[in-house]
Amino acid sequence: MKKLPIFTLGVEEEYQIIDPETRDLRSHLSKIVDGAKIILNEQVKAEMHQSVVEVGTNICKNIQEAECEIKSLRGHIVTLAEKQGLIVGGAGTHPFSKWQDQPITDDPRYHVIVDELQDAARSNLIFGMHCHVGIENREVGLQIMNQATYFLPHIFALSTNSPFWEGRKTGYKSYRTKVFDKFPRTGLPEYFDSVSAYDNFLETLVKTKCIDNPKKIWWDLRLHPFYDTIEFRICDMCLTVEETICIVAIIQAIVAKLYRLNSNNMSFNIYRIALIKENKFRASRYGIEGSMIDFGLQKEVETRILILELLDFIDDVVDELGSREKINYVHQILKNGTGAAKQLAVYNETNDLIKVVDFITSEFYKGL
Repeated sequence: MKKLPIFTLGVEEEYQIIDPETRDLRSHLSKIVDGAKIILNEQVKAEMHQSVVEVGTNICKNIQEAECEIKSLRGHIVTLAEKQGLIVGGAGTHPFSKWQDQPITDDPRYHVIVDELQDAARSNLIFGMHCHVGIENREVGLQIMNQATYFLPHIFALSTNSPFWEGRKTGYKSYRTKVFDKFPRTGLPEYFDSVSAYDNFLETLVKTKCIDNPKKIWWDLRLHPFYDTIEFRICDMCLTVEETICIVAIIQAIVAKLYRLNSNNMSFNIYRIALIKENKFRASRYGIEGSMIDFGLQKEVETRILILELLDFIDDVVDELGSREKINYVHQILKNGTGAAKQLAVYNETNDLIKVVDFITSEFYKGL
């Protein structure tokens, strides 16, 4: 069997900056970002809200490098936050913080977005994890994007970590996606039959001033307009490094498996986006605890079973990628629940959202 190419990785995480007394989100007045840039250069960025810090790894050759980088980045931000008397957490939403109380970062980029999208932008107080997988051939990358869309709800279900919004139990395992749905050009990507069709679509949006640059396509999965990567954007920010790395390893393996199929003139079935949306909703609502649709069988199947089937699907590439150990952590997620289930368990036991925030921050610090 032909050897796989190296599927490089880049991981972006968005962290919550929290007041240790009130447990509310707190503006760090750019001090954490400015301090981090001395050490980490462009690996740390401010986000739209001043209580958010975004970090990104360098290009990593494998999952082990990615894990080291994420642990290092989390550790640096924790240290810098402590110098400001603040703490850090990882979840898709804050359990009770109100977006109306959170100042917007003073940056022309964010002024433009807020001016255009108004309260949809101001209320976008959410935190995600994005994963880039390197793919040099854009035509192959586009075909993989079309096919990988089917697996987005499976990946998303494992990452669900935002059951609360502004002090309310929402009934969703990921309410983050419901908040982000207010933005244009979000959600599942359309099907494109060629890179030229994809590029023409982007050019049309820029030419007609719908967007000023192609990065303002905020789909759950996109062929990146500037880098030779496929970018998976559907996941909630995870509680722990182990969860992030497990999901990133699964994403890399999906891309590698679909690449291998394409190299052998085979492909995975492409299903209607309207059908995949049904599974995305179920993942958002129930996480791994419900059922999704197996379109091949045309019946409901427990989400946990579908995830185990996904593991079987990617099994023949994980050893070559060196990621079996990291992917095996999925069994812990299936056994113990996602971040959302764990947050809800704390709340159901204590009836106290402060205790939920304490749990989120304590999980973030584990293993650093």
